[in-house]
Amino acid sequence: MSSVSAAISHALKPIAPQIFGLMGNGNAHFLDAAVRAGFDYTAVRHESAAVSAADAYFRISNKLAIASTTYGAGYTNTITALAEAAAARTPLLFITGDAPTTGLRGWDVDQAAIDAGVRAARYVVDRHTPGATAMEAAAHALRERLPVVLAIPYDLAAADSLEEQLPDFASLRSTPPAPQLNSTQLEQIAQKLNASERTHILYGRGAIDAATHVKDLAQKLDATTSGTLLARDLLDYEFDLGITGGFSTEANARIIAQADTVLVLGASLNQFTMRFGDLIAADATLIQVDLGSTATNPRVDYFATADSALAAADLLEAVDPAAGGWRSSLDLSNLRSRPAGDEQAADGQLDPRRVASELEQILPANRLLVQDGGHFIGWGPMYWSTSGARSVSCVGTAYQSIGLGIASMVGAAPAADGRTVVLAAGDGGFLMGLADLESIVRTVESGVIVIYNDSAYGAEIHQYGSIGLHEDPMLIPTVDFAGIANAMGATGIRLDTLEDLAGVRQWVQAGARGVCLVDARVSTHVRAPYMEEVLAANKKAAAASGLQSGKGAGKR
Repeated sequence: MSSVSAAISHALKPIAPQIFGLMGNGNAHFLDAAVRAGFDYTAVRHESAAVSAADAYFRISNKLAIASTTYGAGYTNTITALAEAAAARTPLLFITGDAPTTGLRGWDVDQAAIDAGVRAARYVVDRHTPGATAMEAAAHALRERLPVVLAIPYDLAAADSLEEQLPDFASLRSTPPAPQLNSTQLEQIAQKLNASERTHILYGRGAIDAATHVKDLAQKLDATTSGTLLARDLLDYEFDLGITGGFSTEANARIIAQADTVLVLGASLNQFTMRFGDLIAADATLIQVDLGSTATNPRVDYFATADSALAAADLLEAVDPAAGGWRSSLDLSNLRSRPAGDEQAADGQLDPRRVASELEQILPANRLLVQDGGHFIGWGPMYWSTSGARSVSCVGTAYQSIGLGIASMVGAAPAADGRTVVLAAGDGGFLMGLADLESIVRTVESGVIVIYNDSAYGAEIHQYGSIGLHEDPMLIPTVDFAGIANAMGATGIRLDTLEDLAGVRQWVQAGARGVCLVDARVSTHVRAPYMEEVLAANKKAAAASGLQSGKGAGKR
């Protein structure tokens, strides 16, 4: 007779054999059973990293992974990462210890209430069906595209399992057919596209598996295309404009502004993608097709719920070939050009644009990009190319967090498939995740960490220091990250001048094995274009609020 933990491991091994975890009282028996069963186990050094790594693993590989921690403090340490996964709708299975079936102890918390609070589904195992419950939890995560918590009560982890037979996982995972455009929706969207003279197709993460159909549809409609951050450069298409939104070039933005119809496939249309309302012309028609039930931006003129791949295929049959020649009239010669930046900024520190543009030429071409959050977030997507459809991961952006992206490098490593994993981070966020630098050094076969070290929380400097708030709480004493990296077994390189990049070149020429940390001392005087848009939008909102306040005061 096997234990409850062994039964869970046996049931999940064929479904999600990759585990990221940190052992404690509540999950010790499960991890013992999992390692004995042959799971690929990666130990992390902070519980939050277990969930962030599992999150990043799915974003890169499109495969379910398991995160595991103990109960109590081990569980509560993961909550920010769990909230991020829920906000990003990332499927993962979080197996955690929990209070015993007899009730909460002094060191327990109401984990069920917290799970509900961050919008994570919850399953609790018992002795009778531990394997079946685990399989149901995994199926729920994949079916609903959400993180799911599987709780193991403390007094059951080593108890004998009474389960006799497991269900068929395929039957648990079965889902209704992906939604398609109905005949009315198909006809209405086709009419709008047929009437268009300058069509642009914007694709997002939801359209990653629809690349062929999207390209064929664009060709038939004489359309330009572009992608959101997480789906950038999906298409091998002459008239693809690259990334759209706050990380795009001005040439990209000018072309999209000319479109009279924009078809959005599988993109959420957040404020950054929409450039705070300035992405498309005021008189253009905006059509959104997404799996959600409603439009995700008030600017949308026509919304339909449908799978992006099926919608693109159906529209390909329904639309007429475009007669115009809008694409061929466009000047795409400077479409991808960006300011290379200066050798030094006004304060004598490095220009982050120049650091990014130089690294684009130095880093191994076969790479994927994982990012933490912060002001620097624009430089990587703007200047660095990547390899493959699922080659960019930004763990933390859905929940507006920093620090979670560090562990995503650990999660990306097993899914890298020979690519060099490049992590972009700021000094503030990297300090939050510093414990898992050891995990990165231990597990990443080929990786580069670029820290934009401006001795500050840069986003706050630009947003709040620029309007007069005291900057002292926004500053960080300069940290020698290169020294820390060397002490942990990585190759640490401090960048004070561009000549220091010679060390990175040597590391790449030597085979790019192990982890190279680039401690780039950059200026806070160079502001990212997306931040300029944020500040402009804030100023506009403040002005509108002031006008409303003035009207109210005048009525007194």
